[in-house]
Amino acid sequence: MQSPTYEVVWPLGRSAYETVPLVPRARDLSGKTVCEVWEYSFRGDEVFAILRELLSNRYPGIKFVDYRVFGDTHGPKEKAVIAALPGLLRENACDAVISALGA
Repeated sequence: MQSPTYEVVWPLGRSAYETVPLVPRARDLSGKTVCEVWEYSFRGDEVFAILRELLSNRYPGIKFVDYRVFGDTHGPKEKAVIAALPGLLRENACDAVISALGA
């Protein structure tokens, strides 16, 4: 009796999306607008307050757009919040984003 023969396939499958090159990081945040994005768990409100203070001391003229502008990226309206995010980032002239997760 002969063992069955199977065609070899890639176990991870084909990619479902196209990769795009990343935008270069900002070398200096002075005068830049930094947007805060958060999924509303694990003390992000405290962390953002600390980051705002430390970054403001280091980079003159830095501006922040509060996480509340963007909404809860992991709540009951997650799908709508994520769909609206690119437009809100453009609307708020974000140069950089700090995305915080609870852990």
